[in-house]
Amino acid sequence: MATTLLETKGLRYVYPDGTPAIRGVDLRIEDGERIAFVGPNGSGKSTLFLLLNGTLRPTAGEVLFRGRPLQYDPRSLRETRRRVGIVFQNSDDQLFAPTVRQDVAFGPVNLGLPMEEVEERVEMALEGVGISGLKGRPPHHLSGGQKKRAAIAGVMAMEPEVMILDEPLSNLDPAGSEEVMELLEELSQRGTTIIISTHDVDLAYRWSDRVCLLADGMVMDEGRPEDIFGDPRHLSGSGLRQPLILEVYDEISKRDLAAFGKRPRTVSELVGHLSPPNLRWMKVPPETEVGERIHPEGIDSVGPGRDKSEEVLVIHLQGGRAVVETLDKSVRIGRVIVYDTDGGDPQALSSLLADERIDLVGVMGTKSRAFAEKNQIVSDIGSNVIDRTILRALCGEAVLVITNGGMVEHAKRRIEEYCRQSGMKIEVSVVGRGADRAGSTPVPAPANAGKRR
Repeated sequence: MATTLLETKGLRYVYPDGTPAIRGVDLRIEDGERIAFVGPNGSGKSTLFLLLNGTLRPTAGEVLFRGRPLQYDPRSLRETRRRVGIVFQNSDDQLFAPTVRQDVAFGPVNLGLPMEEVEERVEMALEGVGISGLKGRPPHHLSGGQKKRAAIAGVMAMEPEVMILDEPLSNLDPAGSEEVMELLEELSQRGTTIIISTHDVDLAYRWSDRVCLLADGMVMDEGRPEDIFGDPRHLSGSGLRQPLILEVYDEISKRDLAAFGKRPRTVSELVGHLSPPNLRWMKVPPETEVGERIHPEGIDSVGPGRDKSEEVLVIHLQGGRAVVETLDKSVRIGRVIVYDTDGGDPQALSSLLADERIDLVGVMGTKSRAFAEKNQIVSDIGSNVIDRTILRALCGEAVLVITNGGMVEHAKRRIEEYCRQSGMKIEVSVVGRGADRAGSTPVPAPANAGKRR
């Protein structure tokens, strides 16, 4: 049973000049949720966030943390802000110390922690966001993405139960945005409740467990992303558009090209709607004819990892390639090996990287990205790793995913869930310490080394 972490009852806030900002908001936020607040500028998102961690005191109503109303004396507020951390939209509003290390240490120092523990938290937070090498730099000398990471590290060092981020991707380039969202994924896997505000409906749709539409200081609607964005009535008058994936899905549905079922939230799920799982493209000899049954053995199909002993039926030909129907519906498509950098054997990784059956390498997570750079490992997939890995496996390729911590089990679970929902079959295994957590058997690999370095 889900536990209510944060709750608001009849929450109202009026600015000193008489401007109403929050007008009677009732919310329940569960432990471990990922919630996206979506709404236009001036809808009250930033004000609501400042109320949730006690920075602002409500004009009426109340905020409860684990069932207890917030108290606004200095000691209680310190404890609230330790447990409910907030990262501001503009990182310059949050970074003020002479160096990054001092900035990240500020919160733990004010908690009265021993300096040994403060240093330990600072090092862990900086390593967690991938900027350990910048701890001696002045914050104002950092790039926009580095400033955002430093601000997040300052909140992480407090070890909050809830992390609130106001427009976390503002002023970031695509690569920086991907890194921040990947970091939030890691925090979520550790059990942190994550709340964000965003104008990006595509981000809110694919990332969140729940979406809240905010307008004029009120929650106009809330629910699962596929319910909120999948019904135009929910979006009418909100100034928001449908997510791109849903627009494409609706169009292919109108043309009877999509299978019925759950609305897709990722590209890989959208692809799963396009054709039955027993159909696929493959290369065939020039003399092949429609209606012919062939064995793929000896044929250069779309990639390794394919079981080539099973008979297929040719149903369409085009330029030396064919759409074939798999007579055995449980055909294996591709394979994924997840390597846990926290406990993996370096020799096993070298063997995997040298394995000619590995087509692509993906790196997921700030710590693992630093690991890859240190070991001169070239990453073929550096963003949206899980979905892109699934897509490559569906093309028969073998992908090695390098990651760590809770992301190991998360990656394996996501791929297995996709297979259950789509009917596809992708072999997934884990190498390293995560193999025990994920219930997987390490994959043996040849001993030759050096292919991808």
